[in-house]
Amino acid sequence: MKLSREERSWILVDCGNSAYSMAVTTALLPIIFGMFDNVKNSMDLGYFNSIASILVAILSPILGAIADYKDKKKRFFIFFTFLGVFATAALAFVSPSSGRWQLLVLFFVLSAIGFAGANIFYDAFLVDITSDERMDRVSSTGFAFGYISSVIPFGISLLLIFLLGMDKAIGYQIGFIITALWWGLLTVPMIKDVKQRHYIEPEPRPVINSFKRLADTFKHVKQHKLVFIFLMAYFFYIDGVDTIIKMVVPYATSVLGGEALDTFTLLGILLIIQIIAFPCAILYGNLAKRYSARTMIIVGIVTYIISCIAAYFISSVWHIFILGAMIGSAQGGIQALSRSYYAKIVPKEKANEFFGFYNIFGKFSAIVGPTVMSLTTTITGSARLSIIGIIPLFIIGFFIFITLPKDLKSSSNIVR
Repeated sequence: MKLSREERSWILVDCGNSAYSMAVTTALLPIIFGMFDNVKNSMDLGYFNSIASILVAILSPILGAIADYKDKKKRFFIFFTFLGVFATAALAFVSPSSGRWQLLVLFFVLSAIGFAGANIFYDAFLVDITSDERMDRVSSTGFAFGYISSVIPFGISLLLIFLLGMDKAIGYQIGFIITALWWGLLTVPMIKDVKQRHYIEPEPRPVINSFKRLADTFKHVKQHKLVFIFLMAYFFYIDGVDTIIKMVVPYATSVLGGEALDTFTLLGILLIIQIIAFPCAILYGNLAKRYSARTMIIVGIVTYIISCIAAYFISSVWHIFILGAMIGSAQGGIQALSRSYYAKIVPKEKANEFFGFYNIFGKFSAIVGPTVMSLTTTITGSARLSIIGIIPLFIIGFFIFITLPKDLKSSSNIVR
């Protein structure tokens, strides 16, 4: 599939922000957070993940409604991108020796708000840069190249960490700088090349009218039947996906312990997951064209259920390798196809507003999983039991999702 200039520039943003997901959300931050002497349990990071998710969830639909006006979408995208980039770089200047883990968490929350806020508008740009027929492939390609390209900054960071000392903070701190630069530079082409093609014309009192439109959409959301059903399903199954992304490092280290799973091996496994996710995300996009995005999302949900069951029984490093391969095979595909499936069923001129709801459902759901895992570990004293708590979320999401029609083209429920 030959990509247009706008599609390539849009995909490059996935390449940039995937480095943030890898370095900050999944790998480097949980490790350096655990280096602070006054941090009792690295699983506590789940609480701060939830705080960031709450803040983003509250902002998402409001910002989305305002950004539906002409020429607003890109401005919001640029603001949140640079908030995320600068906050990520700021993480490098908080040393564990200072003991100020609260400042580290503050920068992390700001970076998470920037990352998630920028993604509201980035995802919504999908309706502007390609057609419905190409969305599954373009979205999957974005996630695929995002995974494989994130290997570059993360690999460089991992090498520096190894050379400077796995137990030294300096390598991880440099990794935050590398991640911020990578993310910022790969965002430049989209700022230059991509334009908002679907919008609402400017009108007096835009903020007040945006709130009115938002309230009206929320009031009548059930009239958008496919959107409503999809969001209900998405709320549950994406919770599990996001929880595993955010909590895999604390979980693995808590269950196996530092003696069985050293930091370098764990980071190497995460690198392998990224590499596996690259061809699998493309494969999901190709199979979606043949079997439908709906079918492949179901495959992804089932894969995650099996992975969670298997995670309870892990007892060696090799189990982590196998589990990582399973997760990597589904991670990019389920995220990419969820994004493109949703983009097909929302009114294009209100894409930002509807992707605001997409993010509010995704972010509020992401509060549940990390909190469940952290609370389970705190109450029972066993991190191993915490993974069982997120399996019902995938199961509920599965049963809601299978009620969606197999063929969107033949459905009369899509509201434009």
